[in-house]
Amino acid sequence: MLELEGIRYQSATSVAPVLAGIDLQLDSGQLGLVAGRSGCGKTTLLEVIGGLAEPTTGEVRWQGQRLGGRQRRWLCGLVFQFPERHFLGLTVGQELKLGHRRLAADDAAAVLRQVGLGALSLQQQPEQLSGGQQRRLALAVQLLRNPQVLLLDEPTAGLDWSVRGEILSLLAGLARQRAVLVVSHEPELFAPIAGPCWRLEQGRLRTMDRVESVA
Repeated sequence: MLELEGIRYQSATSVAPVLAGIDLQLDSGQLGLVAGRSGCGKTTLLEVIGGLAEPTTGEVRWQGQRLGGRQRRWLCGLVFQFPERHFLGLTVGQELKLGHRRLAADDAAAVLRQVGLGALSLQQQPEQLSGGQQRRLALAVQLLRNPQVLLLDEPTAGLDWSVRGEILSLLAGLARQRAVLVVSHEPELFAPIAGPCWRLEQGRLRTMDRVESVA
């Protein structure tokens, strides 16, 4: 189980805390959803959980064990809203190999099939992929690390409706094997696959019994 207790975060330049006492519990095998308007702190929440930012106060725990930043980075896989901005490899194959001393061709092919990119050439350039394919490639990169927690920042933003449906089906499948936390300003899209749902407002989480629009 992923647990957040009393998480506060305030940057050196902000007047008020971005996160003002966050409590959250998410089991492995669940897809949790955090809804909120743009700029409310959703991305900051993922960065704290994923070990890219340190909370001012509070604890992040996994299976009851308190985790430091390095431990959270090992535990979690984080896919940003615009993953193409973070690609470093000149080809799909190079992107998959980043961070791995060795990556067998069979392993690369298997993870691409897992995210629906089985027909993609390893020599393809990431910037030439469609938006949906780029999201899938970013997922594949993280899945190669076998994270216990998958963090997704606006995974359907800017995608065509047909592609959104494919991404939702993919995420539902991935959530069977790990804890998945999605943040979105379009929560109604995730209603069919979401388990626990929260709304982030003024730095605090409020449990939602049903998915609500954030408009």
